[in-house]
Amino acid sequence: MGAQQEKKPSEERKHKSTQNNTQTSQVQWGRAWEVDWFSLASVLFLLMFAPLIVYYFIMSCDQYQCSLMNPLIDLLTGNKHLSDIWNKTPMLTYKAAGIYALWVTFQVVLYICLPDFCHKFLPRYVGGVQEGAVTPAGIVNKYEINGLQAWIFTHVLWFANAYYFHYFSPTIIFDNWIPLMWCANILGYAVSTFAMIKGYFFPTNPKDCKFTGNFFYDYMMGIEFNPRIGKWFDFKLFFNGRPGIVAWTLINLSYAAKQQELYGQVTNSMILVNVLQGIYVLDFFWNEAWYLKTIDICHDHFGWYLGWGDCVWLPYLYTLQGLYLVYHPVQLGTANAIGILILGFIGYYIFRMTNHQKDLFRRTNGNCKIWGKKPEYIECSYMSVEGTKYYSKLMTSGFWGWARHFNYTGDLMGSLAYCLACGFEYILPYFYIVYMTILLTHRCIRDEHRCLSKYGRDWKRYTAAVPYRLLPGVF
Repeated sequence: MGAQQEKKPSEERKHKSTQNNTQTSQVQWGRAWEVDWFSLASVLFLLMFAPLIVYYFIMSCDQYQCSLMNPLIDLLTGNKHLSDIWNKTPMLTYKAAGIYALWVTFQVVLYICLPDFCHKFLPRYVGGVQEGAVTPAGIVNKYEINGLQAWIFTHVLWFANAYYFHYFSPTIIFDNWIPLMWCANILGYAVSTFAMIKGYFFPTNPKDCKFTGNFFYDYMMGIEFNPRIGKWFDFKLFFNGRPGIVAWTLINLSYAAKQQELYGQVTNSMILVNVLQGIYVLDFFWNEAWYLKTIDICHDHFGWYLGWGDCVWLPYLYTLQGLYLVYHPVQLGTANAIGILILGFIGYYIFRMTNHQKDLFRRTNGNCKIWGKKPEYIECSYMSVEGTKYYSKLMTSGFWGWARHFNYTGDLMGSLAYCLACGFEYILPYFYIVYMTILLTHRCIRDEHRCLSKYGRDWKRYTAAVPYRLLPGVF
């Protein structure tokens, strides 16, 4: 789905209504204004159990060689008590706190103090100051896009240390993994709590805030749309991209270093995981300016869901394949390794080309060619919260004519490739594909509910033209 936005002249603006009988503009953007019982139950469940899920997975690898069943068996049979497992869990250490504080501070400095220079010498890379999408209040924020620069700078220092300076061991992340988890939790809860307080008492833009009156829902889903400190420190962009995603490839490299230390070699499965996930991370930073138009930035408010999720859930559960391969080094046969690599590449190609088609369509207002011909699209309109009318075009050509979220299909193919690299002995590495399937399916439904509210009858015309969500002919 591609959307090119343009304002209607001021004399034709309408407030709280549209020509196609959509609902009031309050439901068109971001999260809900009112909380139903199911949403509240889901929020409470995640607040209570998401941290326990992360702990359980990491503890299972540390104490049970990545078996998810053996801890339960031990507890149910009375072999062990919860206190036994807890007492064997490494606690927060001064060393881990120092490492984590230095890491976050370093990323903050790279984010706010070093304007991007990569766009000056890398062809086709878009960096530097860029504009985001229009917010519900009609504001267009500016962002300093320098994630690729931060990633390169960080990894140059990492390799310089590993091969020349030797100030710390490349296994430092793995060796302090659980103590670092407590640090990540502290930061995740701290920034989420600060964001909620800020939303109540000193929001960046009061018109872009949402209050449901339910403390738990507001805490998790966020109040402010774009909380900022000063002109450039944007909470959503920083925590979505840094420190979690920059760390993703470093974490995998630390796992590979640990495998080399323990077994004298790095298996081809570990190399596959590092390469395929590294491509995904690099793609994120290469297209960071494009990311400003995605659902995380355009629609989600900043609360625990993003704050804690980016600090803890992402770096700890998205890297489970590499962690598993430290405990269970898998050497794949040549045919299997090539097959998994091809699957990962095809998934990435679909993911990237689908997003490229949408971006090209948006940038050119449809005056481009998709698969050699002028793209087809559906004209639609919507109203912002202030009553300004905007127009959009929803593309029905290329991959976007196959399915409404075909980029997610490519994403899922890549996710499956990561998991297949780990073999089939344990189920833990396959949590990622299960989670991503649930996440992206839910995101499809959530996005489409928002689009139906936003575009009204125009959205129904679009779904009639493109009837499938993820898999053409199936779903």
